[in-house]
Amino acid sequence: MNILILGSGGREHALAWKLSQSKKVSRIFTGPGNAGTAMIGTNLGIDPCNFDQVKRAVIDNKAGMVVVGPEAPLVAGIHDFFLSDNVLKDIPVIGPDMSAARLEGSKDFAKGFLVRHKIPTAVYRTFTKSEAGGVRHFLKTLQSPYVVKADGLAAGKGVLIIDNIDEAENEVYSILDGKFDKAGNKVVVEQFLKGVELSVFIITDGKSWKLLPEAKDYKRVGAGDTGLNTGGMGGVSPVPFAGKEFMEKVKTRIIDPTMMGLVEEGITYKGFLFFGLINSGGDPFVIEFNARLGDPESEVIIPRIRSDLFDLLEGVAAGDLSERTLVTDDRFVTTVMLVSGGYPGSFEKGKVISGIDKTSDCVVFHAGTKIDGNKVVTSGGRVMAVSSWGGTMPEALRGSYRNIALISFENMYYRKDIGFDL
Repeated sequence: MNILILGSGGREHALAWKLSQSKKVSRIFTGPGNAGTAMIGTNLGIDPCNFDQVKRAVIDNKAGMVVVGPEAPLVAGIHDFFLSDNVLKDIPVIGPDMSAARLEGSKDFAKGFLVRHKIPTAVYRTFTKSEAGGVRHFLKTLQSPYVVKADGLAAGKGVLIIDNIDEAENEVYSILDGKFDKAGNKVVVEQFLKGVELSVFIITDGKSWKLLPEAKDYKRVGAGDTGLNTGGMGGVSPVPFAGKEFMEKVKTRIIDPTMMGLVEEGITYKGFLFFGLINSGGDPFVIEFNARLGDPESEVIIPRIRSDLFDLLEGVAAGDLSERTLVTDDRFVTTVMLVSGGYPGSFEKGKVISGIDKTSDCVVFHAGTKIDGNKVVTSGGRVMAVSSWGGTMPEALRGSYRNIALISFENMYYRKDIGFDL
């Protein structure tokens, strides 16, 4: 079968890399893709949110399945678009429909869902412009720091953690006044939970689900988790504190009630579901949902899947996931992200990347790269992730950093302390 993967990041390269190992997969197309996906299959110059372009790509390339990487096309309804199109309706889309994607597309919906189904999460309240007068009163019921979230998708910039009550109140007003356009028509304000974060993933056909390897990623740009938030500077899997007892709590308190809640609300969820959790005092709480795989978590969890990933996707499409097999690698996988100098602020593109061909015993997953003539150059803030295996986390990290030393581009930056807190 030919497969079309939508997206252009490290997650999409990881998906293409793994799916290319399946005997059931003939050709892989990625739209728009990057230099890494171009080495595995064929890149298509399409916008994942332009559904007519996606339709044309599916027809022209005889794609039998579409795997959606990023959140924007899911929240915009690409799955619904396929189901309502006479030509595309029998082409399976791996990713939830618009109704289910609200778990990521609306922070207010997600928090309401959690409360309705008694799933552990932080105390919160949602404000609209007409209700903004009550913001300060609610903030006074919380302890600093305060978490302020734009309701909709804001390109990863819509969640703020603020220490000062005056700044938090002003930020709510700023978002409601259009700082993030329509994404800020509502604002969620919630209590900050102290603890260690954890990313948990399942794949589901709407009836049954399978637990994928868990991961921890590092969002801050600076060593010791300092500086600005980014899309992710690295990750590790497995996570040492997520042992059998803790993961049993995750299953019984979070995953099971989430899946039952979706059924109760008449929502059929097909695809990957991400639970952004925090381990607070030994108990898991939900910070957020994502309607897809995370990035850079994909670059550590996908290399830990030993079985055929396409077989699982086929199970999602056919509704018989419970009959499929998921085998995971017990080894640690770590990934370290190489970024453009200045990221997540302003940065330059078009820097020539050298040394990738010298790496060994690792996988270099491309993110913000493109092919320019016969050279690979930078085209984004997060450029590539270097993933390595090891019997221990330190061993895997040594592999990642040893290979990073062989790669270079002008103003290249990376964190040297991934995994430090574990």
